[in-house]
Amino acid sequence: MSYIKMAQRNLWRNKRRTVITISSIFFAVLFAVVMRSFQLGSYSLMIRNAIEQYYGFIRVQHPDFTDDPSLENTFEIDPNLPVKISKVPNVKAVTARLETFALASSGNITKGVLVLGIEPEAEKQFSNPEQFLVRFTIPMAVWDSSDKKLALSDKVRKVLAAHMGESFTDAAKLASIFKDQPIDSMQLNQILHLSRVQGRFISNGDSGVVISSMLAKFLNIQVGDSLVMLSQGYQGASAAGIYPVVGIVRIPNPELDNRMVYMPLQMAQSFTNTHNLLSYMAINLQDVSDKALMATTDSVRKVLANSGLDVKTWQDLNKVLVQQIESDNQSGKAFLFLLYFVVFFGIFGTVIMMVHERMHEFGVLVAVGMQKVNLALTVLLEMLMMALIGIALGYLVALPIIHYYHIHPIRLTGEMAKMMIDMGFEPLMPMAPFDFYVLWQGVSVIFMVSPACIYPIRKILKLKTVEAIKR
Repeated sequence: MSYIKMAQRNLWRNKRRTVITISSIFFAVLFAVVMRSFQLGSYSLMIRNAIEQYYGFIRVQHPDFTDDPSLENTFEIDPNLPVKISKVPNVKAVTARLETFALASSGNITKGVLVLGIEPEAEKQFSNPEQFLVRFTIPMAVWDSSDKKLALSDKVRKVLAAHMGESFTDAAKLASIFKDQPIDSMQLNQILHLSRVQGRFISNGDSGVVISSMLAKFLNIQVGDSLVMLSQGYQGASAAGIYPVVGIVRIPNPELDNRMVYMPLQMAQSFTNTHNLLSYMAINLQDVSDKALMATTDSVRKVLANSGLDVKTWQDLNKVLVQQIESDNQSGKAFLFLLYFVVFFGIFGTVIMMVHERMHEFGVLVAVGMQKVNLALTVLLEMLMMALIGIALGYLVALPIIHYYHIHPIRLTGEMAKMMIDMGFEPLMPMAPFDFYVLWQGVSVIFMVSPACIYPIRKILKLKTVEAIKR
């Protein structure tokens, strides 16, 4: 205990040196934790948008479906199969789907789309696309309105023009585009009224379809309009139909939002002439860690041992996404290593300066009877105290930042947002919540400070008392 008190007092004998060392550790921990949180948060967003909202963490499918995702590689529905899979530990939801591609048109505009036949109730438990139902779309009527009561300022009109045709799932998100703009509640209510969309999600036995918001904008189609679709059905049969659009959804994944058409499963089977057939069953999990994923996959394979069906994980089906995450993860680790490497030499330089400044002090302490080992221990405690103070301050500043931006992710704009959308990701920068990665940054700093302690310990243990006193 006496050595700890001595080390604590020695810290503030030279405040400038102590502050420099603590500051370097503080900024290293702060930057490392914040950067790592942004990095892991972006991975979670990728997985949530691409996997949890569409692919599923595990898929049950025909063995040839991965290489040739056509209607020819479908399998017959076993009503008991979803029930058996749902009983597997860690399985959160199971949904049956029929997937095909078609040409969709409205008027003279045509586009290739992904047609997804779903069981609406099962899909709500799986990805709940109904939560993304568009409630408001800014139409041309708002901009060109001759209603004098609206009396919009030029700044507000510019905001509306910039977001023309954009869809919103609730009033709060629409109102957020006018942040810091001079608009009163009456004008906002009028805009909300003019922008409201009366849509709904499909149900079992429905005769309509729900389409994604970017597709609706491209086709210039609204709720109540008709969508014409043409495709090739099962075993070469023709597939064509006209379907009313009963709702529009804004899917977080821009790639899917650009081309998605939801149909009730039975109607999709009728459209493609694939009666009683499925493309795959998608499974979402409660614990999505790699260890839990592999354990659950093995359990599902045991349930389907004699079915002739294949079980794939999301890593098997999304090798490009896995490679992107792994590549970015390695580059992030390399940057952290470089950051700690620079900080290490900063700390090491401060330690060398400290040792040479205190050589006379060390010589006097040894001369009056203090053991070199005890002196080295005191200096080691000083270094560890500075490291712990720097780590604690780094955590103290970083954790509120992590908490805030985890709840309120940064929304990218301009070229960066366009680049993210082109890559198929939502233009957001969320932060991962507090987890072991935060603690690892502190452990890394301790490991970084430890080698820096070797130099002063070695100098003290080899100290020549007479020469040190003469300094």
